[in-house]
Amino acid sequence: MGFSLFNKKPSQFLNQEEKEQVVEAIRGAEQRTSGEIRIYMESHCKYVDPVDRASEIFFNLKMEQTKERNAVLLYIAYKDHQLAIFGDEGIYNKTGKAYWHKLVNHVLQEFNREHFAAGISKCIYEIGEGLHTFFPYDRVTDHNELPDDIVFGK
Repeated sequence: MGFSLFNKKPSQFLNQEEKEQVVEAIRGAEQRTSGEIRIYMESHCKYVDPVDRASEIFFNLKMEQTKERNAVLLYIAYKDHQLAIFGDEGIYNKTGKAYWHKLVNHVLQEFNREHFAAGISKCIYEIGEGLHTFFPYDRVTDHNELPDDIVFGK
């Protein structure tokens, strides 16, 4: 799914403060769930459909290896104006297709206003809420299974 009004230069897509804001959003969301959230950003998508690229990255990052299969990847190809959200089978099966479309639409609304960090952070919050509903945090058994940093491709 593409988005318009996405005119910020790639090198300035997120400044250091905005990157930290996004990482803090991931950490905050993950404090309420056993689920895992990752962000992958690159300039160009290798495929026509960004969901195909998100799927490839998801498995390359070994995100399917979480204990409850409840990891979610937010993929952004900023020069191509594409994004996708890819959830593992544990969370996808519990939420359904409409949930993911709603998330994409919310982040696109923010991107169209050029609120990139805010849009990503809001999306992370919403993903975290969905994960919390089905995979609440258990301080005895849960631990951070995946890094919280943003992964940058080419």
